[in-house]
Amino acid sequence: MNTTVTTKTQAEVTLDTDTVDTIAILEADAALSSRPTRAKVTWVQEDQGEWVANYGGYFGGSVDKRDGRYVASDTFGLVVGDFASLEEAQAKLDDQLHVMLPSVIRPIA
Repeated sequence: MNTTVTTKTQAEVTLDTDTVDTIAILEADAALSSRPTRAKVTWVQEDQGEWVANYGGYFGGSVDKRDGRYVASDTFGLVVGDFASLEEAQAKLDDQLHVMLPSVIRPIA
């Protein structure tokens, strides 16, 4: 023998505008904190004219100064580009790493 019990509970709640605004802010904060962030890229000058990228704890590539230009190479040793400044080369490699290695996502501390 089977018995089905149906319970219906309803509550009516009235919220003021300030409470609704607070709930909306809390929900927005929760949504932002659950999104993964990019891994942090740190740079170390390994040698004269050579900078190495650490991408979330992994080797991210390097930038080498050659004939007054800066050549960026990715994790796999493939050339990303040739740039006039170190900052441009590092920025391009940084962007490339986030596309190439999306699974290396760690919070930025």
